[in-house]
Amino acid sequence: MDKQVSSRGTKEKALRLNLDEKKYGTIVEIGAGQEVARNFFVAGAAAGTIAKTMSAYDMKFSDAIYGVQEDGRYVSKARVLAMMEQEFDLVVDRVGGVRSKSSRYFSYATTVSAKSFNRKNECHAWCGVRIQMYPGAEPSNIIVHVRMFDDTAEAQQQALGILGVNLIYASYYYFEDPKMIIDSLTDSLKANRIEIDCIDFQGPYFEDVDNQAKNIHLIRSWKTRAIMFKADGTVAVPADMLYKKNVLTIRGSFKPVTNLNVDMIQQGYKAFSTLEGVTDKNTVLIAEISLNDLHGKDANMTEKDIMERVKLLNLLGYNVMISDYTRYFSLRAYFRQYTQLQIGIVVGIVNIKQIFDEEYYRGMEGGILEAFGKLFPDNTRLFVYPERDEKGELNDLNTVSVPNNLRFLFRHVLDNGFITSIESSNLDLFNIFSREILQQICRGQGEWVGAVPEAVSKAIMEQKLFGYRG
Repeated sequence: MDKQVSSRGTKEKALRLNLDEKKYGTIVEIGAGQEVARNFFVAGAAAGTIAKTMSAYDMKFSDAIYGVQEDGRYVSKARVLAMMEQEFDLVVDRVGGVRSKSSRYFSYATTVSAKSFNRKNECHAWCGVRIQMYPGAEPSNIIVHVRMFDDTAEAQQQALGILGVNLIYASYYYFEDPKMIIDSLTDSLKANRIEIDCIDFQGPYFEDVDNQAKNIHLIRSWKTRAIMFKADGTVAVPADMLYKKNVLTIRGSFKPVTNLNVDMIQQGYKAFSTLEGVTDKNTVLIAEISLNDLHGKDANMTEKDIMERVKLLNLLGYNVMISDYTRYFSLRAYFRQYTQLQIGIVVGIVNIKQIFDEEYYRGMEGGILEAFGKLFPDNTRLFVYPERDEKGELNDLNTVSVPNNLRFLFRHVLDNGFITSIESSNLDLFNIFSREILQQICRGQGEWVGAVPEAVSKAIMEQKLFGYRG
């Protein structure tokens, strides 16, 4: 997050906007002061840019101005969108007839839950800008969800003030390059002060922008460690999806998702559902793709490649998570930020061998013991799917061999139910190997069709995914 896109600092960006008589709009901020507006006033010449600033802090006042959103929440995407739309319409209506026809109007809005002095709360914000890219054009929106990590409300407000200036500035000067917009959002912010885990480009100017791909770029530009997609393909805010939910996840390349993958998920869920408190209604099932696997295989995968995998997983009704986590305890820690309920991770025998390989934890002061302490402190379990080795023999937890110095550790996690075996529903599935399937797809129609779900094979052939030529 230390990378600076623009040579201008926050004050210089605000001043450049203030001195441009064609750019004019309003800034409304709720929940954490008026830091964005303050940056423009401090820079000087703000009369050239700012029509109005406001903070409808009281809920009743806020509702009277912006209405009550369907979800009833104040720090939400729906509320920030209502604020942006209303304020944009007001500025155009009130000054559009007296200002220059070359004016390009904007409205910036943010609704914030900053650190409270007397309680623990999730520190996050929705920020957005509604903007005309050209005079008289229909407006387009850029909306982001931000998590704040500073220890004080004051510092969090200051960080949001910088982010707001960056967002307004980028929307005007980088609007032809959405990736540059994303890259610039943390200009003048030190690493680990904020996280941007969702971005949404809306409106006529961005109608060709793939929001899924741009959210993946959030990871590539170090704005977040993970992003999530709902089963319908829409971008999800992790906190909204995971809050107070049981979470079951399976990591894989899913290139493509096969019948073996589906069975692993189904059998894992069957075992997971036997745990206390796990029901269909309070459980989220997630297929996770890591951009930072141990062997570096996926580090350079293209956005197109990732999106093809996401599309097929969505087609089968799965939520999808893209992350840059390598080790499983990091994945567990990510989920634990949002829920204290059960966490399950479906793995294969090869993953268990990896987990019990001390080289896997090189660089960690406490080595494998530290890693296991982070992976299994509470309500976290691994569900292990069997495999067939090169000799055709079935391997499961009963046949796993670990180094002698770790056999008691292995026994410990087994006896305490931290690692549990699950079964395959069909032994013929072990003849499916993703690498072979991918090679067959590139050659055209063939045996691979029966190795993947019918909906997946149809989509691959119709949309010519993964190099399929027909």
